[in-house]
Amino acid sequence: MKQLLNTLYVTTNGAYLTRQRESVCVRVDREVKGQFPIHLLDSIVCLGGVGVSPKVLELCGQSGVQLALLTTGGRFIARMHGPTSGNVLLRRAQYRLADDATRAAAIAQAVVVGKVANARHVLMRGAREHAAEESSDILRKAGNRLSETLQTLQKPLSLDSVRGHEGEAAATYFGVFDHLITAQKDAFQFVKRSRRPPLDRANALLSFIYTLLRHDCVGAAESVGLDPAVGYLHRDRPGRPGLALDLMEELRPVLADRLVLSLINRRQVDGDGFQSMESGAVFMDDATRKTVLVAYQTRKQETIRHPFIDEDVSLGLLPHVQALLLSRHLRGDLDGYPPFLWK
Repeated sequence: MKQLLNTLYVTTNGAYLTRQRESVCVRVDREVKGQFPIHLLDSIVCLGGVGVSPKVLELCGQSGVQLALLTTGGRFIARMHGPTSGNVLLRRAQYRLADDATRAAAIAQAVVVGKVANARHVLMRGAREHAAEESSDILRKAGNRLSETLQTLQKPLSLDSVRGHEGEAAATYFGVFDHLITAQKDAFQFVKRSRRPPLDRANALLSFIYTLLRHDCVGAAESVGLDPAVGYLHRDRPGRPGLALDLMEELRPVLADRLVLSLINRRQVDGDGFQSMESGAVFMDDATRKTVLVAYQTRKQETIRHPFIDEDVSLGLLPHVQALLLSRHLRGDLDGYPPFLWK
């Protein structure tokens, strides 16, 4: 597992990445704006009209540094990486288990338990901290409904049942999400989850950070030798990283949702930093996007005690830790997949 959390985000339209020995240089109008040693990077994310030289692609491939291309608004386009790591035995075990309905359902169920438990944590924390008694009560009741879902998930269920409970829990969670927003209500009112494209500012923030988290989860799966395309909760679909999306589910409340709420409630972003398109889509402007990127990277540096391995880990390494635990389960070293449960 790579013990690095440094992601280079390049957001300037017209920027071009070149190689200078063992470093990546960012040039704008032929002027070097920054130089970054490759051994200090975990990945590179380019947003918008950013060019990359073949020599940089070669350096990244040799060094195990992934490079992702996103649109200016944060929509994923493509990802490039070097030779596949890991061994064929692990991937064969991953594929066999994906074809076993009972065992696949057990992993999916563990993922959903982690997602629902962590979403409940967000709601109950919001209920404790909310100044308005009515909103606090609404959040607490929604948290109690998620507790009931967790009780249901304690017994073996079919994969379709697991997916059904996940959908119901998500509806409950996002149904009260607006009550977690306590500042700038006019600019950041949340009505419902919308994506592809996001139709309001809060959804634009969520979608953008979810894209960054997805990139991290793809890298985590590949770093331990797993195929990010073959998951258990998410059905196989061409071009979709099902396993990375599985790993994301339990981490969304921890790494994305709480960050979005902090950015809004602490007024680190404001409504003027967003643009509305004729189609109704809402996107961040350059300055807001850079603020969010810095906040996300800072969030990843925070340290917590992992409840299963009982060690201090940075939040940014959670995708790697969970991918490693999943690989140990697939190898038969663990009886079940232990989801991350936020405490």
